[in-house]
Amino acid sequence: MLVLAHISDLHLDGTERATERAERVRDRLWALPGRVDALLVTGDIADHGTEAEYEEAARLLGLRDGATPFPVLTCPGNHDSRAPYRKALLGEPAADGPVNSVHVFDDAAVLMCDSSIPGRDEGELDEETYAWIEATLDELNGAVPALLAFHHPPVALHHPLPDAYQLRRPGSLAALLERRPEVAGLITGHAHTPAATSFAGRPLVVGPGVTWTLRLPWEGEGAADRDAPPGFAFHVLDDEGRLTSHFRVA
Repeated sequence: MLVLAHISDLHLDGTERATERAERVRDRLWALPGRVDALLVTGDIADHGTEAEYEEAARLLGLRDGATPFPVLTCPGNHDSRAPYRKALLGEPAADGPVNSVHVFDDAAVLMCDSSIPGRDEGELDEETYAWIEATLDELNGAVPALLAFHHPPVALHHPLPDAYQLRRPGSLAALLERRPEVAGLITGHAHTPAATSFAGRPLVVGPGVTWTLRLPWEGEGAADRDAPPGFAFHVLDDEGRLTSHFRVA
């Protein structure tokens, strides 16, 4: 059984508000008394994509000093910038290509995929990323179930804001899933609302936002509910390959 914590859309911008909300969730997760295998952070870690914002994220998430109770796995969102992200968050040489990484556990694998398009708000898994997903799954050879995590949901969530900036070419992702029964589910962010649906016959879970929560059309005017508490999720992939998600606020 794989147990994952999940946060998204921190939008760290150097303000006291953004830092406090991110630290509030971090402190809740770091103090958990039970087992969590990893923390997923599905994009929009920074608000403006600057090195200073990623340096704060690295400090806050313990990525520099190793002061984390479990691995922290990240992928970029549309507010992120690949070169500063690599340099200041990951401690790698600055480069502009997709930021993809695989993490293999005893019971499953998690592929953190880059759905960002530099300079755009909508998303896309580009050909390089699709080739990487296929090659990575080939190497795993179906030995464990896999989860794909990325920023942009590939389906409508029934609000005009996130629905205007979905994942492009969802048919390409659906075709990959048809070829790859070992993919047990999809985990995304971007919409600032906890949501659960399906895509191409697989579970699709959208993590809540840390910075603010999306107010749905029937909940009132204004998209951003800045007074709602920051949210996070727990995902459990059990021994039967079933993905179960639980949502919390800090």
